[in-house]
Amino acid sequence: MLEAIILTVITAATPLLLAAIGELVVERSGVLNLGVEGMMVMGAVAGFAVTNTTGSPYLGIAGGMFAGAAISLVFGFVTQTLVANQVASGLALTLFGLGLSGLLGESFVGTPGSKLPGLSIPGLSDLPFLGRILFGQDLLVYVSFALIALVSWMLYRSRAGLILRAVGDNHGSAHALGYRVVTVRYLAILFGGACAGLGGAYLSIAYTPLWVENMTAGRGWIALALVVFASWIPYRLAIGAYLFGAVTILQLHAQPLGLGIPSQFLSMLPYLVTVAVLVIISSNRRAVRMNAPACLGKAFVPDR
Repeated sequence: MLEAIILTVITAATPLLLAAIGELVVERSGVLNLGVEGMMVMGAVAGFAVTNTTGSPYLGIAGGMFAGAAISLVFGFVTQTLVANQVASGLALTLFGLGLSGLLGESFVGTPGSKLPGLSIPGLSDLPFLGRILFGQDLLVYVSFALIALVSWMLYRSRAGLILRAVGDNHGSAHALGYRVVTVRYLAILFGGACAGLGGAYLSIAYTPLWVENMTAGRGWIALALVVFASWIPYRLAIGAYLFGAVTILQLHAQPLGLGIPSQFLSMLPYLVTVAVLVIISSNRRAVRMNAPACLGKAFVPDR
């Protein structure tokens, strides 16, 4: 039973981790994109549609990433080129993604899909207990681990990461030094969109291989909260994602244990925890000020 619980926690945490690591990079560049939910649901419908059409879940993964990046490009154009309000644009992106995904996915409702297979490493995947947990996961679980390591290295050990953080902390100074602020932010937004689309594709290809309207069920908002929970630090993001994944899975295992907790309360528990975490973090304003990008949510208008 412990093995089953750990496996389900990993699968529940992976889409949150994929979407949140992309949003962390976006916010490090000084952009606040509240459209993660819309990008995730577009990635979910595109991933399922491509998988269902081609029979290849790997092409479905590419389709989900492309859909998330494409819709994030709309947000980038509106906020970076037209200099529209980032909060309003992000909310509009979420509503647009939810509506468009429902329209595009109408014909796929109730259609069985192809599940992304787990990897099988001879000799290792067959080990008792640890075999399935460490060596029997699907590809995207290992991709999420790799993204945490790569983003950590990029932010703190590379010139590109230094430029990204400089743009997020003081876009005026970065522009004065000759860095293309808008270009850097566009690239960050595209990366965030691709990661969100990847998280959505995971839901419809690996987590539950089917398509239902609004299947992200608020996970995009939880991913946004995770970035704040992690104080914009990648390794903390992984810890937070697995904690939230454990809370999500609690509702599946509490009922069989006979705890007598209403199922409705268990269903709302992940969102209740999200609100509680945000309230606790917001009370520690000093920590938030120390780690949050100084230009977060502020538009940059280059000299003409």
